[in-house]
Amino acid sequence: MPRLLLVEDEPGLVMTLTDRLAAEGYEVVSAVDGETGLLRASTEAFDVVLLDGMLPGRDGFDVCRSLRQRNVQTPILMLTARGQVVDRVVGLKLGADDYLVKPFEMSELLARVEALLRRVPPTPAQAETYQFGDIQVDFRKAEVTRGGVAVDVSAREFKLLKYFIEHRGATLSRDELLNEVWGYNAMPTTRTVDVHIAWLRQKLESNPRKPEHIHTIHGLGYKFTG
Repeated sequence: MPRLLLVEDEPGLVMTLTDRLAAEGYEVVSAVDGETGLLRASTEAFDVVLLDGMLPGRDGFDVCRSLRQRNVQTPILMLTARGQVVDRVVGLKLGADDYLVKPFEMSELLARVEALLRRVPPTPAQAETYQFGDIQVDFRKAEVTRGGVAVDVSAREFKLLKYFIEHRGATLSRDELLNEVWGYNAMPTTRTVDVHIAWLRQKLESNPRKPEHIHTIHGLGYKFTG
């Protein structure tokens, strides 16, 4: 089920779009202001961001710019009443992938979302292998090699690495990693996540003290950019 982030402050439109998109098979998460939208788009994994241009506080154009500056590559569809050519050009130059002027037909919105989803390459979870740097991950065999040499990783380390790859570019909190990789019933301490990430860095990073792939995002968690 594709996951969409709708950043829109008009309650009626949020309800209408959420209901229709859910009926079409999408999971819809909403944010009513730019700050919240920026935080969620930066720290969670989405397939498309539907971003209103006119938002209270931080507007959609600023959110779009900030997301690209943070290397968030999620496709962005701008939704705005500002239909002048200059506004569309600014939005696209800031990193938006498409632009839809309000009011719009739902059929056109759906078509544009589908088009953006087609542009996205298959996720690592759908592929059998994934390569970053000199590291190759074989999901089918649950094996990791570095420069062609097998890397000895535990089943938990492999599952953690796989989750990072599947959520490449998203900031993942320790709580999310505990829930998704260890499961609710395991109930390990938060330190468990840090220890396993330290082990992965020792095995995969050229310089574990200055990691190139698994980054610490202070106060938030970790981000994989391999």
